Amino acid sequence: MSSSPDDTMSKRAEGSALRLWVLMRMNRYALAGMIMLWMFVAIVLLSFVGMSPFQVLVLQDPDAIQTLFSSMVGPIITGVTLVATIGQLVLSQELGAVGEQRERMDDAMDFRRDLESRTDMGVSPPEPAAFLRELVAGVEDYAERLRNEMEDERDEELKERVNEYVDALDDHAETIREEIENTQFGTFDVIWTALDFNYSWKIFQARQIRDDHADSLSEEADQALDDMIVMLKFFGPAREHFKTLYFQWELINLSRSLLYAGPPALVVVVGILIYLDPTSIAGSILGVQNLVWLVSGAFVLALVPFVLLISYVLRIATVAQRTLAMGPFILRESSRDADSDV
Repeated sequence: MSSSPDDTMSKRAEGSALRLWVLMRMNRYALAGMIMLWMFVAIVLLSFVGMSPFQVLVLQDPDAIQTLFSSMVGPIITGVTLVATIGQLVLSQELGAVGEQRERMDDAMDFRRDLESRTDMGVSPPEPAAFLRELVAGVEDYAERLRNEMEDERDEELKERVNEYVDALDDHAETIREEIENTQFGTFDVIWTALDFNYSWKIFQARQIRDDHADSLSEEADQALDDMIVMLKFFGPAREHFKTLYFQWELINLSRSLLYAGPPALVVVVGILIYLDPTSIAGSILGVQNLVWLVSGAFVLALVPFVLLISYVLRIATVAQRTLAMGPFILRESSRDADSDV
């Protein structure tokens, strides 16, 4: 049997856990602040690499600072235009004729009824976190039913494989249910926990067990495996639906953040263009000219909208990359036995 990859997202991720935490879990404003601080320090440190002193360059070309900051007005305004475009893109997904809206409602209700008909949950919870928690609990129930069906099987290897499969699934599912409890949609915790449940590999394992032991499986055991696979298949569209809603939520937050950051950035740029007299700023602090401190800080502040865009898109792009495939497709490299037939 193919060896299972690690269950948690951090262990399955390529590269360090710190890199994954920065890309996905770190607060977006904190990440933006970290990027801005890095840029500010990098610009200031450039004054020590042996280039001509900034004050000398300004004296040679008094319009150098004005040229630099005047070129930033256009990109900042373009960023505000980008906000409007993003807003239209998000809203376009929600607008539609009554027939389209009714079809969306019917599809959502059909999905809920299909899941409810296969579980003991009665009426499925309306909150995304609670819904996923109950869905994972339903997967656990079907796993136990699968184990029970194997009691009368004569194939000892089959029973051992199923027991290992169910034990691993139960441990993982319990961890997921604990992690997702008390989480609220709108925070990244819900999506992070959903990404932690590697349902694709579990579907693959169940199908491989059924294929390898097709000759020895009883009809009841084969049906139990099929029910297990069907139950796992519910997780795919549920996760994709909540991921889509989260992307829309994040794009709205990004639009709002850029709208908040745009006017102050313009104020900084205009303030430098109108009021800064480079020749009136002398002296230095910690060996760095005061003019360098001022211009570097103003330049970084003017880039706030751009840095916020980077911080949000990094998370959205990372989540999208890790969820490109739905179903029993695993795009990342996985550890499997050398003699595997697949």
